[in-house]
Amino acid sequence: MVKTSTSSTPKPRILAYYLPQYHPIQENDEWWGKGFTEWVSVASAKPLFKGHEQPKIPGELGFYDLRLEESRIAQAEIAAKYGVEGFCYWHYWLGNGKRLLERPFNEVLESGKPDFPFCLGWANHSWKGVFFGAKNQTLVEQTYGDLKDHQEHFDYLLKAFKDKRYIKLGNKPLLYIYKAQDIPDCKKVLDFWRNLAIKEGFDGIHFIGENVKPADREKYGLDGLAFPRHREIEYGDTDLITNKYLRFIYHKIKKIAPGLKVYNYKDAIKTFLKPGEYQHNEYPCIVPGWDTTPRLGKKAVILKDSTPELFKQHVKEVLNRVSHKPDDSNFIFIKSWNEWAEGNYMEPDWKNGSKYLEVLKEALDEQ
Repeated sequence: MVKTSTSSTPKPRILAYYLPQYHPIQENDEWWGKGFTEWVSVASAKPLFKGHEQPKIPGELGFYDLRLEESRIAQAEIAAKYGVEGFCYWHYWLGNGKRLLERPFNEVLESGKPDFPFCLGWANHSWKGVFFGAKNQTLVEQTYGDLKDHQEHFDYLLKAFKDKRYIKLGNKPLLYIYKAQDIPDCKKVLDFWRNLAIKEGFDGIHFIGENVKPADREKYGLDGLAFPRHREIEYGDTDLITNKYLRFIYHKIKKIAPGLKVYNYKDAIKTFLKPGEYQHNEYPCIVPGWDTTPRLGKKAVILKDSTPELFKQHVKEVLNRVSHKPDDSNFIFIKSWNEWAEGNYMEPDWKNGSKYLEVLKEALDEQ
C-alpha cells in the first residue's frame, strides 16, 4: 500500500474529494467538442482584474490524463506523503444505470492500483450547461429509478465496498451523498441498502450527507453530516468582506462585471466552520481556495489572496474543533484534491508548488 505519514499520535482521517473528470468521454465530445476535458477551461481562463491569478497551471503532475495508471498512482503517492488518508471519488449514477466519468475509478478498482484508501461520493445532481456558457441547458438529468435500479446501483457499489482499500467506520463502508434530500423516499432507499450490506457481511453502511440540516438527518436516514459551508460564498454574501478597502474594491469590480463575486480568503474562511465543536457524526470541510473563472468567466465566485499560511490557520482551527472526537470517526474532508476549474485543489501548482500540502502535514504533525 502507498505509505501514509506516520506518527505516534493518531491523527484525524483526512479525505479529499476527487473529481474523475480529466479524460475524454463521448458525452463531452458531443457537447463541447472532440477531446474536451476541463483542462481546456482551466488553461484558457483569463484574469478579470489586476492581481487576479489566472490561469492556474498544474505543477509536477502536469495536465494529466486519468486514463493513465501512472497519473493515478502519482496522485496517491503525493496525497499519502502529506497526510491525506484517502480519496472520496465522485460517483455519477444518474438513474437507470446511466453513469458518467466512471472509467478512472473502475480502473482503480479493477487494477488494484494505486494501493491507496478510497470511498465513493454519490454526486446525485443533473449536469447543467451553465458551467460552460449554456445557462438554460440540461445536458443530463439526474433521475431516480425503481427498486430494480436501486438494487443495480447497490450491486455496483458492493464491488467497491468489498475492496480492501475501501474506507470504513468500523465494519461499515462510508458512502457520501451530495443531495440526500432529492432522493424520493430517501430513508427507505438507504435502509434498503443497509439491509443488503448486512446480508453481505457488513454491519451496515455509514451514510454521510451534505446540504442537509442537522434536524433533518434522521428523516433522510443519514448517519452523519458534512459541513462544506463554502456554499455560502456562492450567494453573494457581502458580509464576508470585513475590510473597508476590500469592500470598496468589491463594489468597483461589480460595476465592471455585475455577475462577479470577489471576496478575501482570510474573511471567507471564518464562515466555513459551524459554531462550536463538531459532534461525533458531524464532519468539517477545509478549503484551500476558490475561483470558478474557468467555468463561469465574469460570473465567477473568487476568493482572492489565499496563501499557504492562511490555509494552515484554517486547518489548525478545524483540528482544534474536532480534537475531542474518537479517532476512527474523526473524518475531515478537503474541498478538493483536484477541482482545478473551481480553484480548489491540493495538487501542486506552478506558483506554490507543494506548499499547501506541506502546511497541511505541518498542521497535522503539530496537533
